[in-house]
Amino acid sequence: MTIPTLDIMDTPVIGVFATCTEDFALVPCGTKVNAKDLIADNLHVQVLEVIMSQSSVIGSMVRANSSGLLIPRGSSIEGLEGIDLPISNLPDKLNAIGNIVLANDSTALVHPELSDHSIDIIAQTLKVDVHRGTIAGLKTVGMAGTATNKGLLVNPKATAKELAFLEEIFDLPVDVGTTNYGTAMVGSGLLANSKGYVAGSKTTGYELGRIEGALGFIVQE
Repeated sequence: MTIPTLDIMDTPVIGVFATCTEDFALVPCGTKVNAKDLIADNLHVQVLEVIMSQSSVIGSMVRANSSGLLIPRGSSIEGLEGIDLPISNLPDKLNAIGNIVLANDSTALVHPELSDHSIDIIAQTLKVDVHRGTIAGLKTVGMAGTATNKGLLVNPKATAKELAFLEEIFDLPVDVGTTNYGTAMVGSGLLANSKGYVAGSKTTGYELGRIEGALGFIVQE
């Protein structure tokens, strides 16, 4: 079995540069073929090289699920041939959408300062219930955690109250962990859906075990 770790753009912070859904993964142009193949094989998705307003940090700027895509105001995205989903621009000045929105196919946790208008757009585009909140006191919830349709892995400094809230709104098991040899912003080092995952190249075997347990890839006896 191939160990599911890799670099994108020669860095292990793969969640900054890429994002994924149940059906596709978006990576910046110039991503190496072996990285794209590893993502496709482990997540069982179509991998698309995209261009967005001359930015390579696709994972920080985009949040998507099976129903739609969110991108910053004034931005456009190219390379989505074959993906027939609505794309919405959020109007807020908080424009790193991947950093401030944590979502799966049913629920989203968002930066607590997002406007009501943006909340409505997120709900309509992604077809999710949207809640404001923090993880480990951090407002950048999109990088403080990873959510799939089977479970969540979040920053190990998340409080008991935050963990309980996440379990309530997502109605899924929630666990804590790290990536890339102790990085608490787990979303920066992890791409995952309900079918599989890949992590940054510096992620340890222990961390991979935590990921697999939290996201439902290990059957608990």
